Amino acid sequence: MKRILSVLLSVLVGLTLVSPLPVLAANSDLFTDRDFDASFDERSSVVITLNGTSAACDSDAVEISGSIVTIADEGTYILTGSLENGTVIVRADDKAKVQLVLHGASITSADSAALFLESADKVFLTLADGTDNALANGGTFAKDEYNIDGALFAKCDLTLNGEGSLSVQSPAGHGIVCKDDLKITGGQYDITAALHGIDANDSVRAAGGSLTVLSGKDGIHVENNDDETLGYIYVSGGSFTLIAQGDGFHAGSTVQIEGGSFDITAGGGYENAPAHTGNGFGGFGGRGGFGHGMNRGPQTQQTPPSAPDGDAQGTAPDAPPEQPGGFSDFDAPAAPASSADSTASTKGIKAGTDMGISGGTFTLDTADDAFHAGGSITVAGGAFTVATGDDAFHADDTLTVTDGTIDIASSYEGLEALHIIVSGGEISLAATDDGLNAAGGRDESGIAGPQAGDTFGRRGFGGWQSGASDGTILLSGGKLYIEASGDGIDSNGSLEITGGEITVCGPTMGDTATLDYDTAGTITGGTFIGTGGSSMAQSFSDASQGVVAVRAGNQAAGTEIILLDGNGNVLLSHTPALPFSVVILSSPDLTSGQSCTLQIGGQSEQVTAQ
Repeated sequence: MKRILSVLLSVLVGLTLVSPLPVLAANSDLFTDRDFDASFDERSSVVITLNGTSAACDSDAVEISGSIVTIADEGTYILTGSLENGTVIVRADDKAKVQLVLHGASITSADSAALFLESADKVFLTLADGTDNALANGGTFAKDEYNIDGALFAKCDLTLNGEGSLSVQSPAGHGIVCKDDLKITGGQYDITAALHGIDANDSVRAAGGSLTVLSGKDGIHVENNDDETLGYIYVSGGSFTLIAQGDGFHAGSTVQIEGGSFDITAGGGYENAPAHTGNGFGGFGGRGGFGHGMNRGPQTQQTPPSAPDGDAQGTAPDAPPEQPGGFSDFDAPAAPASSADSTASTKGIKAGTDMGISGGTFTLDTADDAFHAGGSITVAGGAFTVATGDDAFHADDTLTVTDGTIDIASSYEGLEALHIIVSGGEISLAATDDGLNAAGGRDESGIAGPQAGDTFGRRGFGGWQSGASDGTILLSGGKLYIEASGDGIDSNGSLEITGGEITVCGPTMGDTATLDYDTAGTITGGTFIGTGGSSMAQSFSDASQGVVAVRAGNQAAGTEIILLDGNGNVLLSHTPALPFSVVILSSPDLTSGQSCTLQIGGQSEQVTAQ
């Protein structure tokens, strides 16, 4: 366990970390060979035949009392048939390893768990190839000493594997509950739950399988209130389609993702986000953006079931009341989490401490942050398509991007952290406020008032300055395209560009700027093309390569910008998607004092690089 935690906690990043995260093999300490082994021998296994209101079995290890089936010993047990109102219980020695094979089994309990794993060292729940299986609660949970609140409730380690399918229905509670470690290596799962789809204490580890979750709270929730080093999520493979009123993934500690496919809708999606206020840039404020959408094609939006009354993260105020008993009203529409439900967390993937992503395909549509960490985030690979009502990536400490393809179609702010480091990858983002914001967890920057002077050179344009902080932005590589209604790049501290290809397209209205920094803005490498408004404009405070910064008057969107050297060779060219009145250009091919020709639309002017 110590090795596992040390590897997971290695996702913690500092200002100097630019290398990919360590990759754990699927057969490492996180998994055993048996976790992946879904085989079983029917001749040596115990067969339990479910017969409506009772069951039949010829093994002394199985006790049957009406519709209650209790398994007491280690071994492999094959369950087949239907149990209409009963429970299958595993009550074995705490060193026993039990394999339960669902072979066309359907179990429903009116007021408890359909499958209750009370005691064992570990249970392997295997879905037999080609079979459909079901576990369901009938709509209520009777109070008992175990506080059972899931259709599948495990007090021991649980592994889900196999090639069959499992439907889990829980109209009054969680879908699957595991009080220890839950591993998923195979199988297809369709989980519908009023509360969390999956709720675990110590960890959820996935290396395979396909999950579809419709939940009134979080899709997958892992948290250990007694041990802060536990409560983590690790994913190296599998497919996850989550539609949650709360968070898609929620980990009390770390999240580490190295592969897999993720399609997550949280809180009704970005269109359901509350309006942002207090930024003071006129018609560009709040939500709306540039008409960007997810472009995911026609979708049938399912509505998660409501959480029972009294759960702050569940039912929205106008959701219908809980319907007791049966499933007849389970699929009735319920209002998703909304701006009125301010207590609900509606993030896509959330880590209480640190998050590391080195692979996978992500399509996230979230009311709140798409990726959120209470510590740091490292992105070292993966393909991302994001629409969010708040930040696309938010880290309370450091956000590092070294690789990956990130398309942020809609956001309030694209990347936000106290420290932002981009050394690789391709990032394209649209934001209704700042594109990049080094603000240490703050959503909005303060305004300190006007500065003296209004010169337009390497030392800036004058104008407004936001309140200083220890924030830093370091851009050293990769490709970055920013289309922002607020500041393109906003550092409540310092900005440093040493490499990469950076394009910033900002607005001309309100108190916004292409660049906004408090202490220093330097460029020593890379290509920078920036356009935007002039009322708060800043250029770089220092540079080791040439910088061209001009006021361009009021130019329409789609006006081409071309910078030519003295021989007529094109140094830089760009056609901004938004209107602009300021142009800032820098390239390693430019030197201070160099004479160039700047063409904006049909006009040309001789300029000297600063």
